[in-house]
Amino acid sequence: MNNNNKVVLAYSGGLDTSVILQWLLEKDYDVAAYVADVGQQEDFDAIKQKALSVGASEVFIQDLKEDFVTEYIFKALQGNAVYEGRYLLGTALARPVITKQQVEIAHKIGANAVAHGATGKGNDQVRFELGYRALDPTLEIISPWKDPDFLSQFAGRPDLLSYAKKHGIPIDGGTDTPPYSMDANLMHISYEGGLLENPLTHPPKEMFQMSLSPQEAPDQTSTLEITFHKGIPTNVKDLDSGTEVQGGLNIFLFLNSIGGHNGIGRIDIVENRFVGIKSRGVYETPGGTILWKAHQDLELLTLDKEVYKTKELLSQKFTETIYNGFWFSPEMKYMLAAIEKSQETVSGTVTVELYKGNVHILGRTATNSLYNASLASMDVAGGYDQEDAKGFIKINAVRLQNCSSEVTP
Repeated sequence: MNNNNKVVLAYSGGLDTSVILQWLLEKDYDVAAYVADVGQQEDFDAIKQKALSVGASEVFIQDLKEDFVTEYIFKALQGNAVYEGRYLLGTALARPVITKQQVEIAHKIGANAVAHGATGKGNDQVRFELGYRALDPTLEIISPWKDPDFLSQFAGRPDLLSYAKKHGIPIDGGTDTPPYSMDANLMHISYEGGLLENPLTHPPKEMFQMSLSPQEAPDQTSTLEITFHKGIPTNVKDLDSGTEVQGGLNIFLFLNSIGGHNGIGRIDIVENRFVGIKSRGVYETPGGTILWKAHQDLELLTLDKEVYKTKELLSQKFTETIYNGFWFSPEMKYMLAAIEKSQETVSGTVTVELYKGNVHILGRTATNSLYNASLASMDVAGGYDQEDAKGFIKINAVRLQNCSSEVTP
């Protein structure tokens, strides 16, 4: 046995991490399996028993859903984090909460190493390993899909299946698996790989699990009032049924349910991975889509124009920082503080209507509203002297007039 042989493996119960568990045992590691519950619909007791049957010395199942919502999803919401204009970062946001708990377990049991099953081509390897190094740079990082010994033994899925059969590792579904991979959590389900690698291929209708298609969604609308306090949702009221929901996790679960029922939150994109590869991904994010649209609308009502513009610039960097795996970085601490400051006035209620994949804003109200009806009105002066606009336009035209000689008639 190695002198320092205790490792905490981020374990899902799937083929890859089960094979990795057995492979680590053959390398004389004492393996503790760590399962993070971030809202995926799994039989965690079955996963625990599977890890123990393969040979894990102990299994930790951690319920991280509440922390995931309040400390990661809602902070991303405050910052309007949207990658490349469409992706709401469901996978990227789950990784830091998983990583943080994994490092804490390593400290708790005296492990000197942590391990994960992310591939060497994707973003997750970066997110996990940057997190490990930021939280405890003394930990050894074991990444089998970048290990020469592992790669020489496992070229792909057939090798994994053969190894699992040899070692008596049960494989759910055998070889009858979906022709794509998926990753689920409270915020979303992502689908990629397999038949989806061809960007012309339509996603199979039976693939989606969180949402109805817009075509199958009800012909009736659903109308909600979403109340925010300093950019954080605190209450949701269903105006059709009278149902009211409070608390971060409960709100998110409710919006996932009603949003999915109305076909909200499906996107199909080709995105730029941090490692430089373009990849095609399909995502379902019903609750997140509703909250992002409502929050952005409320900001336009409550934020000063220049604060809003400055925050928009910051949001792009904030989004890339999350996507690229730098949650535990100095720049992230700085941006989170700035974003929190910007949200001091973002309190109010937004009314939204859900219908066949669409989120329509019906109205909004806020105590700190900067909207002045008399100033905006075309029917009353409201203290605005329209003659002042002459000088305003002249000043702004100076630059254009100065350049007019360069314009060819």
